[in-house]
Amino acid sequence: MISSDQIRGARALLRLSQADLAEAADVSLETIKRLELMDGELKTRLETLTKIKAALETAGVEFIPENGGGAGVRLAKRGKKK
Repeated sequence: MISSDQIRGARALLRLSQADLAEAADVSLETIKRLELMDGELKTRLETLTKIKAALETAGVEFIPENGGGAGVRLAKRGKKK
């Protein structure tokens, strides 16, 4: 689904602290810290990852899937002002 690198990268793009993300995702700060330290597949409940991903997307990040160049994150395009 998402990797620890993507979570850290998304937080950096948004300038969110771990505590900010924990609050936005309604998960504990310890959960964010633990997940960000993991390598490889994140070992946690799907619901937890879904909450974190949704919070980061709501804040303006787009997740980029593995496409030969590696999975990543970027700021989502904002709608044009009229």
